[in-house]
Amino acid sequence: MSTHAKRERLLFADLLETHGPEAPTLCEGWRTRDLAAHVVVRERRSDAAGGLLIKPLAARLERVQAEFAAKPYDELIQLIRTGPPRMSPFALKQVDEAANTVEFFIHTEDIRRAQPDWAPRELDSVFEDALWRRLETAARMYGRKSPVGLVLRRPNGQTAVAHRGTPVVTGVGAPSELLLLASGRQEHADVELDGEKEAVDRLRQAKLGM
Repeated sequence: MSTHAKRERLLFADLLETHGPEAPTLCEGWRTRDLAAHVVVRERRSDAAGGLLIKPLAARLERVQAEFAAKPYDELIQLIRTGPPRMSPFALKQVDEAANTVEFFIHTEDIRRAQPDWAPRELDSVFEDALWRRLETAARMYGRKSPVGLVLRRPNGQTAVAHRGTPVVTGVGAPSELLLLASGRQEHADVELDGEKEAVDRLRQAKLGM
């Protein structure tokens, strides 16, 4: 049975193939080739991927990622499609679903929403609920750099506090859109921001995300 993570992985790979290696993305300074290399290194080079979280390892990560970005683009796409090596923790279905559902959803939208003709996807309620569960669990991590109080609210009223503080801005939207907001894609997320204008402006300019 297909998982959310697997579905988003394959969609991400298809978009990489369709747009080619030099298409823009929402990741500042990265083209599609760079984004593909990032995903491959994260899954296949744990010795370097620690640089995503540990600052002293960042230079090594940058070096290894540049090496992968120099590989043939088709090879990178195939590595993404086939998934992590058998001995990787990501090869376990439960780990893949927990760690990669959000990863591949966000990076899929990083490609889609950087294109001039993009349009919102219609996501089924089961997937939206899955994204909400992950956002609700990690909301404080996403919002820790917010310069204002930040509350995330679904249209059904379910709420997660991403950052405590005043003044407060409340983002209202589908879980998928709230996730893009919280991960630092504020200008490309279809979310209604309710709060004082100055606070909303500060939130729009903030570097949110993990």
